Amino acid sequence: MSSNTPPTNTPKAVTLGEERAARAAGRNSGLGRIIIAVYGVFALSSTARAGFQILTEFGEAPLAYTLSAFAAVVYIVATLALASKKPHSWAVSLAAVLIELVGVLVVGTLGLLIPEHFAHPAVWTQFGSGYGYVPLLLPLVGLWWLYRHRP
Repeated sequence: MSSNTPPTNTPKAVTLGEERAARAAGRNSGLGRIIIAVYGVFALSSTARAGFQILTEFGEAPLAYTLSAFAAVVYIVATLALASKKPHSWAVSLAAVLIELVGVLVVGTLGLLIPEHFAHPAVWTQFGSGYGYVPLLLPLVGLWWLYRHRP
């Protein structure tokens, strides 16, 4: 063996960029893919629901339907950011999921306090009861997942 040959059992140095890429890849695999898929389904369904409600019944419940459209935008941003491997996608994901959680809690609470403004169903109405409370549980799971895969 020559003296110029490095030992084969030497650990490879990992750069900061490689470590970030590995964390981002981990965020998008396994359970992360399921979370992204659920966000994608909610992005599509809430966009379709809000679009239909705004086009056909907007005058009946403008606040509820505007909030549904806002929820749709939040789900779209969350889906794209969670699926992205770009450097700032984790922070965008965190912001979107936090906005979602606050939105569900605020709209759910307002629906209890002033039900006449939320008589028509929207995505976050009654804490997402129309969607099996998934809108309330999903951001909690998303926050946990992001915490586990923080940069």
